[in-house]
Amino acid sequence: MKFSDFDSGSWETNGHYYDTCLIPFTGLTGQESPPQAMERLEKLRDYIDRIECPFRGRIVVYPAVQYDIDNKEHLINEICHNVKSSNFRYAIVLDAGGTLTAEDIFESDLLIAIKGFFDDNSVREIGLAAQEIQRMWKKDIN
Repeated sequence: MKFSDFDSGSWETNGHYYDTCLIPFTGLTGQESPPQAMERLEKLRDYIDRIECPFRGRIVVYPAVQYDIDNKEHLINEICHNVKSSNFRYAIVLDAGGTLTAEDIFESDLLIAIKGFFDDNSVREIGLAAQEIQRMWKKDIN
């Protein structure tokens, strides 16, 4: 579900079921034309839906970090830390920019990098991402 699908009452009632936060990173530079930016955002939306839908009822999608700035790793780590400190057990970062590394985004429990951003292997990549999410959850059970 998207963060905007909740009001304070529904979060109070059902929030404890949602233990995972998905934080998208778009990776825009500001050099994109408006149609290029729109295309990238639409593709990111589609990718988010493909990741979130199989796990509906467990994952909440937060607003995206849109721009690829110099200090993006610090910003994303701070967001991951904050969501895990307040409402969620897990933070997943979805990297559409292709510039993040797991070593740099150490506060996230999982970094899903979209190689080629919707290349010919997008269906395969979604399946691998789903497996990694399940592996992350199972790691805590064992």
